[in-house]
Amino acid sequence: MAKSDKPAKQLLHLVFGGELESLSKDVTFRDLDNLDIIGIFPDYSSAYDAWKSAAQRTVDNAHMRYFIVHMHRLLDPEHSGPDGQ
Repeated sequence: MAKSDKPAKQLLHLVFGGELESLSKDVTFRDLDNLDIIGIFPDYSSAYDAWKSAAQRTVDNAHMRYFIVHMHRLLDPEHSGPDGQ
């Protein structure tokens, strides 16, 4: 297999959101049973697109927030450098 044929390394990202208790810096969700799990994505770019779409759908609710979690950093913290989005 040539170097260009090698599949890209999976850098898993989770996109989720929910309604916050307040607009302060503290992230406390109003109802954990109603978190909106958008999905798990193989790279930051696709996770960002999903995050942006979800955030735009809920723009009228100031308490609704969506987040991108870098799951690959949690799965392999020793090998997640600054370039490993």
